[in-house]
Amino acid sequence: MNKYWRIIYSLPSDGPTNMAIDEAILSSVSKGKSLPTLRLYSWSPACISLGRAQSDSDVDKTRLQSFGYDLVRRATGGRSILHLNEFTYSVCLPKKHPIASGGVLPTYRRISNGILASLTELGVVVDNSGGVPPTEMQGAVCFEHRSHYEISANGRKLLGSAQMRSGRGVLQHGSLPLKGDIASICDTLLFRSENDRATAVLRVRDQATVLADVLGYEASWEQVATAFERGFAQALDIDFSSEGLSAFEKQNVNLLIADKYANLAWTSGSRHMREVLTA
Repeated sequence: MNKYWRIIYSLPSDGPTNMAIDEAILSSVSKGKSLPTLRLYSWSPACISLGRAQSDSDVDKTRLQSFGYDLVRRATGGRSILHLNEFTYSVCLPKKHPIASGGVLPTYRRISNGILASLTELGVVVDNSGGVPPTEMQGAVCFEHRSHYEISANGRKLLGSAQMRSGRGVLQHGSLPLKGDIASICDTLLFRSENDRATAVLRVRDQATVLADVLGYEASWEQVATAFERGFAQALDIDFSSEGLSAFEKQNVNLLIADKYANLAWTSGSRHMREVLTA
């Protein structure tokens, strides 16, 4: 197994920039221009990300604007995530890498070993049992559901991940809420009534949790990032080198922001639907 990886500690960025960076790294890694990469990042301002095939009509855009939050569409699937008080990771690998072999679920399983080791570094007692296949999920909120190889603690979802396999590469990224109310996403979504909103809040709180509630204290982003570097290195036998984005990646980030992630046609889903129909 190729044990040499790049690790990137990113500065907090807005939604289009974060999604463009992930895709630019994926492109570079797929072409063999960059090492397999673990990227650790956060979001500023807070942002709702939609799954690739999710309707943007799930979001109450007036409420979203009142909170000052961004809206972006991910290249990966799944449901809505509010990236607020959050630690986010991404892994980019060439498909020929042993960790990426065998399809989606085996790749999830191997990467989850690194995540589990990272959370153990923080003192979290976790389990990744249970869950439902993504095709059986209902509702607009990602953290209402646990799918295969996502991470739970005390029976509630703690960390959710999504994966994209494209061309010669694999991207997996995931969200670990650090603190606050896990159900605050419901403040930004459309519901038929306020009673439905209140019901959704209770459902999300019952199904999901945040790191501070599991640990009993608020771990900083830096503490979690250090634990992820150590956990991935130990569990997956990785030697990390700290490097920034390459010139090729930086150029691609700017193109992806303009052409896709900050483009209303992509975010609204209209361009996505045309791509699906012509694929």
